[in-house]
Amino acid sequence: MDTPVILFGAFDRHNFGDMLFPHVAAAMLPDREPIFAGLAERDLRAEGGHRVEALSAVAAWLGERPATLIHVGGEILSCDAWQAAVMLAPPGEAQRLVARLDARPHEQREWAARMLGTDARAPYATAARAAFRGPLRIAYLAVGGVELDACDEALRAEVLAALAAADDVSVRDRRTQAQLQAAGIAARLAPDPAVMVADLFGAKLRARGGRGEVARLGEAFPQGYLAVQFSADFGDDETLSRLAAQLDRACASTGLGVALFRAGAATWHDELDVLQRLAARMRSGTARVFASLDVWDICALVASARGYCGTSLHGRIVAMAFALPRVNLRHPSGRARTGKQAAFASTWDLAGMPTVVDIDGAAAAIEQALAADPARLAHVAAQLAARFREAFAAMHERLG
Repeated sequence: MDTPVILFGAFDRHNFGDMLFPHVAAAMLPDREPIFAGLAERDLRAEGGHRVEALSAVAAWLGERPATLIHVGGEILSCDAWQAAVMLAPPGEAQRLVARLDARPHEQREWAARMLGTDARAPYATAARAAFRGPLRIAYLAVGGVELDACDEALRAEVLAALAAADDVSVRDRRTQAQLQAAGIAARLAPDPAVMVADLFGAKLRARGGRGEVARLGEAFPQGYLAVQFSADFGDDETLSRLAAQLDRACASTGLGVALFRAGAATWHDELDVLQRLAARMRSGTARVFASLDVWDICALVASARGYCGTSLHGRIVAMAFALPRVNLRHPSGRARTGKQAAFASTWDLAGMPTVVDIDGAAAAIEQALAADPARLAHVAAQLAARFREAFAAMHERLG
């Protein structure tokens, strides 16, 4: 790949997994200086991310020069323009927009097109080809689209056409792979890029875990702690009380504390206030709220934990990378999207490791996960890293 390499994805907003992807891809291209691009220009270096250029600006700068663009991970195949644009808006503005344009899909699309500068229906997946004037080789690396079959037909057709025209496609779960296969698109299986965090950055994260906020958690919980996270839609009083009761039970049976953290600060992700309200419902001394939004601090927090429990797919995947027990939570309303967590776990995780559980089953699932054989957990972690390296090498070869 002698031409400029563009790493493109949703790392233009604060989300734990998305912000890790370009770190992984760049580390695996040590002889290149890739361009980091998103739909919008953002500087997330203060939170451990990258200075991200808007895709349109990168295309304008390159002009007619050839380039290689890699879609690096993420559930991008089913992320529509409205969702993408709202998650890039400041939280206060996003809430007003959602209230104003709720149930008005035509106006939502018009606003999103103005905001993003593209008419693409699934812009993280389909905007690239039209943006560039010069020759462009495109790869999709370990992307997801569990809910693609539930998307409207126009979006689905646009995504399938973009994938069919790509030079290489790999997806991170069997459910997405099966949908693409049914549409005539051959996609290889590759685990999510975040499975590489221990392999590539383990020494850095162990050192980070020995200082600052993570080290203070170790002092507060000498027997260890569970890394716990959940999205803001768990914030009603009843749900918080039920979850607090389950975590209290898990703490009592295991002797562990609870470190509550956020895996994303973008719209529709996690909120500090909700974590604080949960901590107030738990028995005194059992829970602490972890304030940092730096992705390396979050990785170090999970890596230093005894296990992970939460709604984030990448909380689970980072726990898998560090051979730790893991459990995902399902929102009691059933509205929350849990498909990608279950799809990834069923594709790559140990049989018998809890996948996605209801809140009232959280304590039992945590206890079950903690009983897993450490040697088997380590074997899965090593296998995932090896499979990703194979997939990355295959992509690199196809791109030339």
